[in-house]
Amino acid sequence: MNFAQQLDVYFRARFTLIVVQSNEEERVLQSIRNACEKSQRTCLTWDVADFFQWLTPSNQPVPTARDALTALEQIDKADPQNQTVFVLKDFHEVWNNPQIKRKLKNLAQRLKFTRKTILITTHVSKVPEEIRDEIVILEFPLPKAEELQEVLISLTSNSGVRTNLTPLGKEKLIQAALGLTASQAQRVFARAIVTDGVLDDRDIDLVTEEKRQIIRESEALEFYPVTQTVNDIGGLKALKEWLRMRELAFSQRARQYGLPVPKGIALIGIPGTGKSLTAKTIGGLWHLPLLRLDVGALFGSLVGESEERTRRALHLAETIAPCILWIDEMEKALAHGGLDAGTSTRVFGNILTWMQEKSAPVFVVATANDISSLPPELLRRGRFDEIFFLDLPDFEERIEIFAVHLQKRNRLPEDYDLELLASQSEGYVGAEIEQAVIDAMYLGFNDGEREFTTEDILHALKRQVPLSVSQREIIEALRGWLREGRAQSASGSLQ
Repeated sequence: MNFAQQLDVYFRARFTLIVVQSNEEERVLQSIRNACEKSQRTCLTWDVADFFQWLTPSNQPVPTARDALTALEQIDKADPQNQTVFVLKDFHEVWNNPQIKRKLKNLAQRLKFTRKTILITTHVSKVPEEIRDEIVILEFPLPKAEELQEVLISLTSNSGVRTNLTPLGKEKLIQAALGLTASQAQRVFARAIVTDGVLDDRDIDLVTEEKRQIIRESEALEFYPVTQTVNDIGGLKALKEWLRMRELAFSQRARQYGLPVPKGIALIGIPGTGKSLTAKTIGGLWHLPLLRLDVGALFGSLVGESEERTRRALHLAETIAPCILWIDEMEKALAHGGLDAGTSTRVFGNILTWMQEKSAPVFVVATANDISSLPPELLRRGRFDEIFFLDLPDFEERIEIFAVHLQKRNRLPEDYDLELLASQSEGYVGAEIEQAVIDAMYLGFNDGEREFTTEDILHALKRQVPLSVSQREIIEALRGWLREGRAQSASGSLQ
């Protein structure tokens, strides 16, 4: 059911107190008006500035109420046989007043025997505990592609607006705007038009950039531009093969074939082996937006704030879907210890439940270094399609990693003895190999800016103490987890 249909069901079921949560008051009011007119109900709005106003056409006099308590008293006095919806705007500003709370509760109970409904529009979801039992909370969804297309048509139908969009460009422009409110979409479309005087396929990037800014304001989500490719990863053959097999997993062809949408993968293993880099490359491989969930930013100081931020972030990811949601170093954020009055446990529970029950095509990439800190229910089958372990790179993988980092710095790998470097770097992870190449570049640069050599890289390797030595016990414990068969190796061939 869409929002208007939900409202109609609630009206007919005589739900007396409904809270609609949204930042898009204009769209909410339009939907309420449509629902009321369709069911032949009258509708009044009230706010602290303009007081009572008719939302639907009516020749009846407007009640007089200059404060919130008087407004509730007028609702109480209204004819119980009239099918009337009373929309109270921004009522969260006053509903913590003891008199208002008591009056709302009394009304919610009395209106059950009438045809009147109170509907509160607000941008907050937290309601006073005293009236929570009497309230139904409805979340107003962000506009879908069809609604954004109407916004675009309305804007471009004005005389003087030039458009040069191809059919595919128009589809991508709408897709890029998913996750914006109708007002935000209208502003960015208008900005695109006035920037160069025409709306065309080049403006897709501008809309994407605007969405990146808005996502950043959500506090817990960060929009990552797609700059990494699979060629930036050395080794991890099995993981790359798994990802390539699912490259078209979000396409309509896959749905028609009967394939389910992939849920996600967990990347577990030794620090510096390419877990975060892999997450960044999936967006480029699958041509999907990449969002990073900063779980630490979910936690707020106010009661209920953390759960609200979690809900908003996950809902925004679903709105933008299909997309990739990257949860980096999840053990640091989701390892709960009960020292915060249960907040982290509730946030963790919300994320777990969402991962299990989500129907939107959001592919979760979760990375972790410390398995012991992760609760066992996180890694059970059903939440992830596969759990990969990223081990210390073998000889062949180390050759690939050296080649990747030399090419990245505009050097030809064949100018270096890669086999010698690989043999001398056993036990080194990819991040340590990259640092050795950088250190070797400093050696060459400070020695008359000469070209750095294989010997410089070997010298840089010898100066490092790899994790496999400095944290031998921890690394061995992690590798033991793989030997026990708890995950698929990201290296070698896909089993």
